[in-house]
Amino acid sequence: MYEDNNWNPVTGAELEGFLSQVSPIDGKYQGNPATTEVGWRSLPFYENVVLIRLRDKSWGKPKLSIYYLTDQGNLYRLNGTSPPIHEVNKKAPVQISEANVLEYLRFFCFFVRGEEGPFLIAESMNDPHLPITDDSKAKAVIEGTVRAATYEGRNEQGHFMCDAVVYYSNALFIANFSVQPSGMIEMLDDEPIAADLPVKVDAPVT
Repeated sequence: MYEDNNWNPVTGAELEGFLSQVSPIDGKYQGNPATTEVGWRSLPFYENVVLIRLRDKSWGKPKLSIYYLTDQGNLYRLNGTSPPIHEVNKKAPVQISEANVLEYLRFFCFFVRGEEGPFLIAESMNDPHLPITDDSKAKAVIEGTVRAATYEGRNEQGHFMCDAVVYYSNALFIANFSVQPSGMIEMLDDEPIAADLPVKVDAPVT
C-alpha cells in the first residue's frame, strides 16, 4: 500500500513552508528541508483531501513515516487512532463507492492501529510494508496466503462487504469486513491462518 510511485514530491519554498508549519512534529521530530522528504498523493474516496507523507533518516527511526491528511489547509495528523480519519470523513465528506472501497479498506486498516501496529491488508509479496524473512518455511506460508482483497457486494443495510488477508503483528488471518458509506469499518469475523511468524509488520507512524 502507498508504493513510492504514487507520491508527488514537495520541494522548494512549499517544502520549507510546510515544514515550518508542522515542526516539531509530535513535539520531537524536527523537519529540515535538507533531509526531510515530503510527498503527497490524492485518495480516490476524497474529492479535495490529500495524503501527505514525511520521512527523514536523521530522526533515528529508519522505518518511520509521518502522515497527515490535509483538507482545505487544515492538517490532520494520522497517529494510529481513528478520530482524525472520522473527522475528515465527516467534513470532506468521504465518498465510498464499489470502485474505491478496497482502497479505503487498505487506508483505514493501515492507519487505525492496534497495540501491535497496523492491520496490513496483505495482497502481494511486493508490498513494501510486508515483512521480509529469511525463514523459508515462514516465507512459504506468507507467499501462499497473501492474495488480493475482494469486494463481495452490499448487504441489506447498504454496507460494502469485503474479504481480505490481514497481517497483524506476527500473525496472518482472513477477515470479513463491513464498510459503511460513512467510513466506519467493522471486522465481522476472522479466521487465523498462521500465528507466531518470525517477523512482524514494522511500519511506525509515530
